[in-house]
Amino acid sequence: MDDDRVPFEDTEVTENRDDADLWFLPGQLEDEPDYLPPGPVHEAKESDVVDAWRAAEAGQAAQLARVAARLGILDERLRRGPAGWRQRLALIEAADLSWLTQDRIGLDRLSLYVALRVSTVTDDAQALYRIGWTVRRLTGGPAPLARRSGVGDLETFLDRRDRTGQGERFEEDKAPFRVLEMAERGAFEQRAAGWLAMMDQAEDLHPVTRACMGFHLWHVAELSPVDDPLEAAVTAARVAIADLAPSGSAPGAIFAPIAMGGGGGFRAIGDPPARLARWLNAMESAAFAALRKLEEIEAWAAAAERTMAPLSGKTPPMLRDLFTSWPLVSVQLARKLTGAHRATVQRNIDWLEERGLIREVTGQGRYRMWQIVETRATEARSTSDRNDGLMVEALS
Repeated sequence: MDDDRVPFEDTEVTENRDDADLWFLPGQLEDEPDYLPPGPVHEAKESDVVDAWRAAEAGQAAQLARVAARLGILDERLRRGPAGWRQRLALIEAADLSWLTQDRIGLDRLSLYVALRVSTVTDDAQALYRIGWTVRRLTGGPAPLARRSGVGDLETFLDRRDRTGQGERFEEDKAPFRVLEMAERGAFEQRAAGWLAMMDQAEDLHPVTRACMGFHLWHVAELSPVDDPLEAAVTAARVAIADLAPSGSAPGAIFAPIAMGGGGGFRAIGDPPARLARWLNAMESAAFAALRKLEEIEAWAAAAERTMAPLSGKTPPMLRDLFTSWPLVSVQLARKLTGAHRATVQRNIDWLEERGLIREVTGQGRYRMWQIVETRATEARSTSDRNDGLMVEALS
């Protein structure tokens, strides 16, 4: 208070009011956004990465059990069926994987290439070679992870051996440019050793979870180009059924189908729980689709055997087995695999088409191809809730 009993004005309030009137001045320094680059981030340890996948597996235990049960049913069906069933599923899976890699190889082109090494002028030779390798690895060949996994085992599986006389090895005239480009980045052995070390630490995980983790860590280890998931997908498909192939028993499922259930399982977005959930959904759908295919083939083979009973000779039963092993069959393919004369093969195919057992799908005069026709019995038996239990008596 001054002498006239007038209160003194607060100096700090006055200064703030004066500063507020200066609207043309920039704001305070601490209010400005921070444009500085972020500092170094602590890199996650290998044990932390594996622990995250363990937690994801624990959260998806119920669905993982359903997927494992369905894979077990598929394995048992393949053990009781002919070897052609495994080849048929491998061709379908490889064709679906070709769409994932933008190669887009159809079943007709793939069948002709695998059986006859036939390609057209419009076909990509490198793409056909890659998908041909996919079919070979989905139908047999060395395992990507042995009991005592090493870099040599993975090299043999991927045909990456540099020593002469070992493995199939990508020659320069056949190897895709992406593979050659990856070879220039550094020694493959060093990158593979890091990926195998992570897989060894996750040995206690379920093979399906372990396969999912290995797929998503594949490009982190730079084993393949980022835009080429083919090798990672094939390796994961073989790792997922590692516990379903005991030594000394009849061969069953060689790979776990994934691409047949759609491409969602291969999306590299989100944390481990989200990636594992998409992986399990795709594998469950793919296993169900594979069982549906086998059910259709089995029903068709039984109907074809009854219809072809009046026929004599070796060609009719060989053609029947051929149609159960290959999704699409041409006269050239049947002639080579059966050893019969072209006219004999064409006559039997026409006879099967007239009886409604097969149908022509190409719609052209030359290079025609046929596939089996689904029977009514198969349609009646195909239900959505089939194969869901652990104990299944029969799928017929």
